[in-house]
Amino acid sequence: MSLLWRRALACFVIAAVALVAALAAMNARVETASAPFLVSAEKAPEAEAIVVLGARVYSETSVSPMLHDRLETGLALYEAGKAPKIIVSGDNGQAHYDEVNAMKRFLLDRGVPPEDIFMDHAGFSTYESMYRARDVFGVRKAIVVTQGYHLKRAVYVGRALGIDAFGVASDPREYVGAARYEAREKLARAKDFLLVHTTQPKPKFLGEPFPITGDGRATHD
Repeated sequence: MSLLWRRALACFVIAAVALVAALAAMNARVETASAPFLVSAEKAPEAEAIVVLGARVYSETSVSPMLHDRLETGLALYEAGKAPKIIVSGDNGQAHYDEVNAMKRFLLDRGVPPEDIFMDHAGFSTYESMYRARDVFGVRKAIVVTQGYHLKRAVYVGRALGIDAFGVASDPREYVGAARYEAREKLARAKDFLLVHTTQPKPKFLGEPFPITGDGRATHD
C-alpha cells in the first residue's frame, strides 16, 4: 500500500472514530439532561396540555400498537386531571395517510370532549411537534407521551425549545422491530441535538396560532 493510501486510510479511520465519539456524546447528553423529567403517570405534574406524539396508523379507525399505547397513556393522564387539553401531533401530509384524525377518533370514542382535543396536522417530526406545541398552541408546560426509547429525545427537544416538558412513557408491552427503532433513535437524537443547538429552523408549516386555552374544535377538519 502506498504512503498516500495509508494516509488516506488513517484519515478515514480518525474521522470515523470522531463521528462515533460525537454521536455517543450527543446521545449521552440527551439521556442525562432528560432523565430528571421522565416521570411515572402518578408523579406527572399538572400541565397545560398532554402532547401525544403520532405513530403509524392503518386507517382512520385503526392505529398501530405503539400509537394505541400512547393514546391510552395520554387518555389516562387526561382522566387523572393532569392536564385539561390533549394535543394529538402527527403526520397528515398526504391525502391517503392521516395520523391525527385517527388519534382524534380514538379519543372521541373514549369520551374525550372534542373541545379538549387539539389537532396538530403538521407534526412531521419530533422537533416539529415540539416547536409547534410552543409556537402554534402556545404551550409552556406539557406532558409528552410516547415510548421510552423516543421519550428522552422528545423531552430534551421540548425543554431546549423553552417548554417545561415532562415525559411519561407508554411501554406496556414489547414491540415488533424495537431493536431497529432503538438504533434509528441514536441518529435521530444527534440530528435534533444539532437542530436545537444551532439555528432552530422553523417547521415546514407553522400557520396561525390556536391557543391551548381555547377550543380544540378550531383545529379540527
